Parts: sequence; C-alpha cells; structure tokens
Amino acid sequence: MKNMIIQQCVLGMVCTNCYFLMNKETKELLIVDPADAPEKIDQMVVRMEGKPVGILLTHGHYDHILAVEAVREKYGLKVYAHQDEAALLKNPTLNLSGYGQGGCRVVPDELLVDGQKFQEAGFEIQVIHTPGHTAGSCCYYFQEEGILVSGDTLFCGSVGRTDLPTGSTSQIIDSLHKLLDNLPEEIDVLPGHESTTTIGYEKRYNPFV
Repeated sequence: MKNMIIQQCVLGMVCTNCYFLMNKETKELLIVDPADAPEKIDQMVVRMEGKPVGILLTHGHYDHILAVEAVREKYGLKVYAHQDEAALLKNPTLNLSGYGQGGCRVVPDELLVDGQKFQEAGFEIQVIHTPGHTAGSCCYYFQEEGILVSGDTLFCGSVGRTDLPTGSTSQIIDSLHKLLDNLPEEIDVLPGHESTTTIGYEKRYNPFV
C-alpha cells in the first residue's frame, strides 16, 4: 500500500464493509459500497480529513447501495459500476431493496467494462468483471497498491451466495479462478463482508477452488 490509506466501516443490518481509500498525498478519497448510514460515512470522511472524489460499486444489492444517493448528493460524486449491473441497480425487486428497504434505485454515472483501466484519486484502477453473485459483480484492482476490492465475489475462505437474482454458481467459480489464477499471491483482498484475506491464502485454503 504505497500511497493509500484504508479505513473501513461496517454498516447496515447484514454488516457490509464500506471502504475508504485515500491518497496519502492529495487526500482524495474513494468510497466503496456506501452501504447505509450516510451520517457515519460523513463522520469517517471528516475523521480522515479526506476529499471524496468518487464512489465505486462492486455490485447492486441493497446492502451495498442504500447510502449512495445521499453521499453522491452531499459531495457531488461520480458513481462507477460495471455495465452489466445497470439493470439490477435501478430495479428494487432485483436489488432486493423493495423488500422492506423502501425501494432503492441507483443510476451510475459511468458504466465500466471488463479489463478497463481508469484513473481516480490518483490511483490506476482496473475493473475485473466477476459475475456469479450477480451478473454485473466486479472487483477493483489497484495493482500499484497491492489491493483487490472483491465485493461479494470472494470472501475469506468462501464466495458470495448465488441464489439471488442474476446469480450463478458456475459463473462465480469461474470468477474465483479468474482472480486466483491471475493475481499475485501477495495481493490483499478487501471483501464485502467479514475479514480481509490475501490471494495466496485463498489459493491454498478456499474450498471453492
């Protein structure tokens, strides 16, 4: 992590990891999966003395997006997501927010494709499309920083569930191999739930490999 400060909040009813990735030099800050509780997100931004510049969405389930609009409006941020997640993000039935969450719809500002590299907050970010948990699930790879933000594709010792709309067991296994077969073992993995891990650890111990 050469030039990145990482902080984390665990938010919402299913304990979703919301990450704050800040450039040490510029204080520019990326917010990953603003799950809920925008006031807590704002408190973290203030504590870090960061300058939010963008929101990265790993996928569109309600527990990762409920605070997107409030955070986007407060800071005037661009929202990034994979292009295959657009339909789920704007459909409360598919993103599960229609079941007791009041119905949440998000329209990203920029739709990304597999392998695309872009610059934000002074970092080069590569998009890795990892369908399986949802059709448009993706990971964000910060090669220079040695970081992979894996969302609900890869957990410590597990993978995301595949029994929800647009999920696929065969696809998530393919996505798991796409990550573990191609990324260096020393890469730190920041998952959407529970504890962090590494590519090397998952290659050795993940039972889904």
